[in-house]
Amino acid sequence: MRRLVLVGTGPRAGEFEGQDPKIYEVGGHDPKITDDGFLFLFFEPSETSQQAGRDFLARRHQRTADVVPRSSMQVAKAQVGAMAKWREQVGERWSELKTIQQPTLVVNGSHDIMVPTTNSYILQQHIPNAQLIIYPDSGHGALFQYPELFVNHVSRFLDSERAFG
Repeated sequence: MRRLVLVGTGPRAGEFEGQDPKIYEVGGHDPKITDDGFLFLFFEPSETSQQAGRDFLARRHQRTADVVPRSSMQVAKAQVGAMAKWREQVGERWSELKTIQQPTLVVNGSHDIMVPTTNSYILQQHIPNAQLIIYPDSGHGALFQYPELFVNHVSRFLDSERAFG
């Protein structure tokens, strides 16, 4: 049976209380986000989280081979449209989650200002056979802040005979 890993996401028509309204100013519709904007969107304002963000950016900027190109304006607009549609409730709220049969690992930071962390709890509560991991002092970029731990958790989840063994 295949498995599913969901990181920094939420259900259709999820909760938006706690979403910082500045995310649209900072991330907006321009795919060319500044490093400061990236730190604001993906990391907590604490010194440890911001330092982890700067460390991530340094690693990202060192990469010269197989660099993923920046998204185009067309992609950014399409994502904004998809996110608007994703906010709309379809049928019974969260009923789609009950249809997910794969063992699911849900991961997020303790304070995600883009997709509020409460949505991770909703995913875990409504997807049968789901496990939740919340990383401390982190936001939407928890996987960037804790890369070794994230890879360890995901690898263990994907490689074990029993999903949560």
